Amino acid sequence: MADLPAHAKGDPSRDCPLCPRLVVLRAETRSREPTWHNAPVPTFGSARAELLIVGLAPGLRGANRTGRPFTGDFAGDLLYATMLEFGFATGEYRARADDGLTLVNAAITNAVRCVPPQNKPTPAEVATCRPFLAGRIDTTPGLRALLALGRVAHESVLRAYATPLSRAPFGHGKRHELAPGGPTLFDSYHCSRYNTNTRVLTTDMFRAVFADIRAFLG
Repeated sequence: MADLPAHAKGDPSRDCPLCPRLVVLRAETRSREPTWHNAPVPTFGSARAELLIVGLAPGLRGANRTGRPFTGDFAGDLLYATMLEFGFATGEYRARADDGLTLVNAAITNAVRCVPPQNKPTPAEVATCRPFLAGRIDTTPGLRALLALGRVAHESVLRAYATPLSRAPFGHGKRHELAPGGPTLFDSYHCSRYNTNTRVLTTDMFRAVFADIRAFLG
């Protein structure tokens, strides 16, 4: 992995100025909902984790509101229920950042840390935020597995590792070796309400990916 900008070794600042479109949305939402988090959403979990889950971006009324990845919307309901089932979390998920839920040997982040309009970041915004993803990977030295939720997260992880997209095409249930001695990348369709409502992703399909990761990590 290439040398990272100094600012990318941690999470973005609360008033990160790097993506103008997202800055405008942040300001508008802060004015309308001043009690919400309304800032880049930091990684949730330990820097000693062996599993890093990478989503797309915070949801407006989910993580952007609560300040914790996948917390407060349908995607979090499915993700955290599955993590609890397979021993990657303990406690009870109540869709609040203060619910006491704890991750076990896992961490969760996003390819883009700020909420984008219509939940759709532009390619330029994904690229601008990628150093923070690379920085999170770089500061998780015991990482053995990554789970990409959706194609955008998958491709951002590959680019963080300077891996050609053609060498590791996205596919639900697939796994890819990123580098000799490096972590293994697992793929899943994103656990969004749209994907589950349209049966692109079923609960059993999602559970199967986590079962594969659990067997891999032991």
